[in-house]
Amino acid sequence: MRLNSIRPADGATHSRRRVGRGIGSGIGQTAGRGTKGQESRSGGYHKVGFEGGQMPLQRRLPKRGFVSPTKGTTAEVPLSALNKLPVDVIDIMVLKQAGMIPRTVLAAKIILTGKISRAIKLHGILVTKGAKSAIEAAGGSVE
Repeated sequence: MRLNSIRPADGATHSRRRVGRGIGSGIGQTAGRGTKGQESRSGGYHKVGFEGGQMPLQRRLPKRGFVSPTKGTTAEVPLSALNKLPVDVIDIMVLKQAGMIPRTVLAAKIILTGKISRAIKLHGILVTKGAKSAIEAAGGSVE
C-alpha cells in the first residue's frame, strides 16, 4: 500500500448536489428553495431571530439576573498559605510569582482560614477583619 493510492471506501463519499440543472435532475426549477418569498430570491435573507415582523422571542422574554463585570479579578488566599512564603513582606506580585493566585487577577484578599505562625507584613492586599486580627496577633502588620 502507498499513501498516494489511499482512497475512501466505496459508498463513503457522495458527489456534490448540482441544483438548478434541469427538471430531470430532480432539483431543477426552484432548486430546492421552495416557491416564492424572501428566502427563494437571490440575496434574500433575514437576521437571526427575525420572526417576520412579530416581536421576537428574545425581546418578549424579561431580562433576568446580573453578571458582574469584575468577577474573576479578585482572588482569595487562605491565611495558612502565607506560612509557606519565604519572604516577610508580601504584596500581590509575590503571590503571583509563588503561584498562589492567577497572573490575570488584579487584587487579592486574605481570608481567615487556618493559622499564621510568623510575623509578616502585607502591602497593598485586601484583608478580612478576622485575618487582620490574626496577623496582628502574630506580630505582623497590614498596610
